[in-house]
Amino acid sequence: MEESTLWWLLSGAIVVAELLTGTFYLLMLALGTAAAALAAHLGAGLALQIVTAAITGGAAVVALHTLRRKRPGDPSARADRSVNLDVGETVLIENWNADGTATIKYRGAQWTAIHRPGIQPSTGMHRVAELVGNRLLVDPV
Repeated sequence: MEESTLWWLLSGAIVVAELLTGTFYLLMLALGTAAAALAAHLGAGLALQIVTAAITGGAAVVALHTLRRKRPGDPSARADRSVNLDVGETVLIENWNADGTATIKYRGAQWTAIHRPGIQPSTGMHRVAELVGNRLLVDPV
């Protein structure tokens, strides 16, 4: 059997494994084995085929990993407007308690508002950034 055929079979097996596991990184490794198959078609020796597979697959995995790390992650469900309709609404805070909380009236009920760590609490209008348990995390407007 030709070396290129073995590389193509290995590439197909990796694609099947990716379909079963959902790991996108396996497709990058399949890309490396496909590059090795093309090297075999061009008449490269076995050592060069293995190096081609390793370099191509490894570079593709590193490139994918780098792209995924640079992409911002999804916001938490607590801060997502499509999950919590309170996110983005404005509330009036008249005074802050000594413990860094404020009791406010919002949607016809009493709520406890908190501020982000490191931010000096101030009175006035605030925007709800997220829900932390049954507390509203607010930012000044």
